[in-house]
Amino acid sequence: MTDLTEPNDSDSLPLQEDRLWRDDRWTARIIKNEEDDGWAVEMTRHGDPEPALVGPWTMGRDKKNPKPLDGPAFSTLVKTAAEVIRRHEQQLHATLNRSVTVTTRDDRRVRVALAIVPDEDNPSATLSAYDDADDSELASVNVSPAFRLTASSASAWIESGYARPR
Repeated sequence: MTDLTEPNDSDSLPLQEDRLWRDDRWTARIIKNEEDDGWAVEMTRHGDPEPALVGPWTMGRDKKNPKPLDGPAFSTLVKTAAEVIRRHEQQLHATLNRSVTVTTRDDRRVRVALAIVPDEDNPSATLSAYDDADDSELASVNVSPAFRLTASSASAWIESGYARPR
């Protein structure tokens, strides 16, 4: 069995073993389930520090050892792990990018967007206003990443003449 703790040149080569499958993007590894007597499978995308997916794995016929990995199971695991990553990325994008559309006093519709750039040392955010009719940018200012974008804060920013919020 191949040891995955020491990276080497062969770590990028395709591999198909009973408890370890690898293609050009993913590695599936069957591991002992630490919480019970069963087995688990972990799916790790190459280059990622942690598995994208860890889940229970079926016991073999002897009820002691895991069922061996095979092509269809690996394909299903790849699809599932990729979907987990896609949903995580969508959730992160939604958390970091918000927008509201408000109607101004002169009946113009303006979309106000907040884009947060996470950074451990220096997070930042940009508040931008766009004309809803033609999507042209009306204003853009830097704000605190903690800025709360709501319909009322967007309206207040527009009414202030796009002055930087405090």
